[in-house]
Amino acid sequence: MAASTIAYDSNWQTEYLEMVMTPEAAVAEIHPGQRIFIGTGCAQPLQLVKALTARAKKLPDTEIVHLLTRGEAPYAEKSIAANFRINSFFIAENVRDIIQEGLGDYTPLFLSDIPRLFSSGQLPLDVALIQVTPPDERGMCSLGVSVDIVKSAMENAGLVIAQVNPRMPRTLGDSCVHVHDIDILVPVDEPIIEYQPPEIDDITRQIGENIAALIDNGSTVEFGIGRIPQAVVEFLKGKKDLGIHTEMFTDSMIDLLESGAVTGRRKAVDRGRVTASFCMGTQRLYDYIDGNDKFSFYPTEYVNDPFVISKHPKMVAINVALEVDLTGQVCSDSLGTRFYSGIGGQVDFNRGASRAPGGRAIIALPSTTHDGRTRISAQLSSGAGVVTTRGDVHYVVTEYGVAYLHGKSVQERAIALISIAHPDHRAELLRKAIEYKYVRSEMQEIEGRIVVGPPELKTSMLLDDGTQVNFRPVHPTDVPGMKDLLYALSQETLYYRFMAPMKQFSEKQIQDFVYIDHRSEVAIVGTLPEAYGEEIIAVGRYFLNPKTNRAEVAFVVRDVWQNRGIGRFLLKYLSGIAKRHGISGFTAEVLRDNKPMQAVFNRSDGQVTSKLRQDVYSYTIDFA
Repeated sequence: MAASTIAYDSNWQTEYLEMVMTPEAAVAEIHPGQRIFIGTGCAQPLQLVKALTARAKKLPDTEIVHLLTRGEAPYAEKSIAANFRINSFFIAENVRDIIQEGLGDYTPLFLSDIPRLFSSGQLPLDVALIQVTPPDERGMCSLGVSVDIVKSAMENAGLVIAQVNPRMPRTLGDSCVHVHDIDILVPVDEPIIEYQPPEIDDITRQIGENIAALIDNGSTVEFGIGRIPQAVVEFLKGKKDLGIHTEMFTDSMIDLLESGAVTGRRKAVDRGRVTASFCMGTQRLYDYIDGNDKFSFYPTEYVNDPFVISKHPKMVAINVALEVDLTGQVCSDSLGTRFYSGIGGQVDFNRGASRAPGGRAIIALPSTTHDGRTRISAQLSSGAGVVTTRGDVHYVVTEYGVAYLHGKSVQERAIALISIAHPDHRAELLRKAIEYKYVRSEMQEIEGRIVVGPPELKTSMLLDDGTQVNFRPVHPTDVPGMKDLLYALSQETLYYRFMAPMKQFSEKQIQDFVYIDHRSEVAIVGTLPEAYGEEIIAVGRYFLNPKTNRAEVAFVVRDVWQNRGIGRFLLKYLSGIAKRHGISGFTAEVLRDNKPMQAVFNRSDGQVTSKLRQDVYSYTIDFA
């Protein structure tokens, strides 16, 4: 970690004496009817805020504008609501009550658009209350932990009052302002507000693990606000050459950096550096970023610019939702008609990542609320607002898995989302999807069969040429992929598999291949990654006969991938699953002419016997 060699000017209070005031004297320069901006997050200038609030009765018709702020918000009290009107771009806990009671305003806006709102004069600012480091010998002050929209606010405010705090870490990048761009300096020596990382529960941790599986080596990652993005970090420490381009940074990412997983070598811009616009954390984080040239803090108009974001190959955006409907509409800022948080950078990063080469835009949420209500709903709650449209959504992740929606039909979306909803709600969601005509009425036959296989059954193999084939349980969203596989098979392969000519497959046949219980019937698919998701190249399955405790096994491999060892791998893997379930063996039927399949079974583990009857070998494999 390299540290800045630039020191603060120890004589700054003397040198700029004519600019120095107490908090009370500084806020006395504010007049009734003005619009006041308050600095973001943990850089909220608390002493200025307290002095301002003390003058509330002398400042009627005053508007307070900010993004999210941490710490106390004494200006957001009912008793002074007639004088101080809150207007927030993102609703933090400290102002949520007064806004939900209708005594404050929420302005929904993409985070990248807010600076333009200031600079265009559409939302002119009279005063900016900010917090900075003391000036250095060149007269430069750092905005420290919050650059975001603070820099634009101070550049466009008529009066800039800065709380000057030697405990503010000096961040590098485009984070400095000259002392003469500030009108009043208020010396304050107090700890920076700390933000304790939220506790990660088992559900959140599972969501984090599911998301991490979508992040490849060499990806650049954005971590949104909340528990879920921070839970991902735990599962990224084994990755290689990750980059970070994110609006917010927290303590959880220090361990990720120190694990060696983050190098930034693959970033298209700011290569080798962690890019952020603000951070919230503990003193450990503030000490870590102080003068650290591995970090570049930039204003929101740069960090959240979808064009800049899209330059990064394999850009991954991780953001959270409050609710998603079965068509893919994402609500992230309200609980019904009650505004709860904000749009923030979700759309900026979602669109930027989706346009990046190999990028992935991820929306994550727990499947249910704390009181058990489903967050994946047939329709959004009354009054809920759409932050990410159904046309913008790509990946949706819950603790039950991943649904890829982009370019999918409404029916495909509905089934994909139902499959990652909580099991207690899947049947009702399917009934609603049929009622709303999202899926065809005959889909009611699959009620109770929308089951996601155990994630621990995922594995992979390397072929001789280095190609990695991934194996996982068949998923309810595999209907299109299964259909593509079946119609790609040669007539000979189809005949060997089904022992009859197969020119076409009904919808019900394909559904029967996909909608299984993962207990008496198990199906494992072999896949290769594609830009749109995955291509299924192999399927292995067994079906248990409870009377004999043996399972009938069968598998098929796409023609161009045959004779590469995939069939042998599938049989061995399915045998291991069956043994863990207490199954005593397999049975199989193989045509006399199907020599490759006979070789697979003859070389299998266990005791193998076979009988030939009318050109069909009947195999029995007893597990040791």
